[in-house]
Amino acid sequence: MDLALLRTFVTVHRAGSFTRAAALLGLSQPAVTSQIRTLERQLGRPLFLRRARGVTPTTIGDELAHRAAPHLDALVEIAETGLDEGSGVRTLHIAGPPEFTALRALPALTPLVGQGLAVRASFLDDTEEVLDGLAAGHHNLAIATTRPRGGLLAPTPLCDEEHVLVAAPRWADRLSPEVLLSKDAVLLEQLPVVEVHESLPFVSRYWASVFETRPAAAATVIAPDLRAVRDSAASGAGLAVLPRYLCEEALRQGHLVALLDPPVPPLRTYFLVVRTGTLALSPIARAHEELLRAAGNW
Repeated sequence: MDLALLRTFVTVHRAGSFTRAAALLGLSQPAVTSQIRTLERQLGRPLFLRRARGVTPTTIGDELAHRAAPHLDALVEIAETGLDEGSGVRTLHIAGPPEFTALRALPALTPLVGQGLAVRASFLDDTEEVLDGLAAGHHNLAIATTRPRGGLLAPTPLCDEEHVLVAAPRWADRLSPEVLLSKDAVLLEQLPVVEVHESLPFVSRYWASVFETRPAAAATVIAPDLRAVRDSAASGAGLAVLPRYLCEEALRQGHLVALLDPPVPPLRTYFLVVRTGTLALSPIARAHEELLRAAGNW
């Protein structure tokens, strides 16, 4: 059986669509359709049921994917990492948000590095780009802030991240206790804002959760890295919304002050994502397990 046909079949099975699979494989949709039809003729069985939107695997299709996918993924891993001259080293390609990946994920993988695992990290702010790269095989483990849909990728909740509204003490001192207790969004918007993007993704999410409205303020400082946002806010540039893990030390040392303490703080969930079937591969399984274990203490 042609391995190229099997690779196309597994990609269609995971993507749930000939069009999506074609994009992932760098092929035309007619080429993907032709390869699936060829494989179906060779097996004498239909592998997919065509639907108005995408395809659904038949029972035979599901069984073939279950049996073939782990072996194909193992071959891809060998092709990408080589045999490492018998050293026993295996390479994990991980992608995720820069700050979380750098400060949480990579340190958590250190024990595996000491056991011979090589790690290659990609820092990507765009979750869609992270997941597209994972689906295309550029990474074999990803950290995402949204749960992917469909059968192509398998997500596992990793941890929740609490968001905190912070500012330097000099700004907090200008707000009366009455303002802070009243949670007046309009008065808070009189402060300058530090954010990662003009669309105010962190401030907007906080305002929607706590005030049930959209912020009317515009950003004064834009820095596309949450660590820079933290340091700018601590220097007095304005208020910011930050993950607690990222600003906890600055809060402890008094460089930042939490402006509000809502009864239900805004949360964002991180997901640990792999291509379906790849947890059968030892390096990915070990890293997946180690990150889930470490997340229990985050």
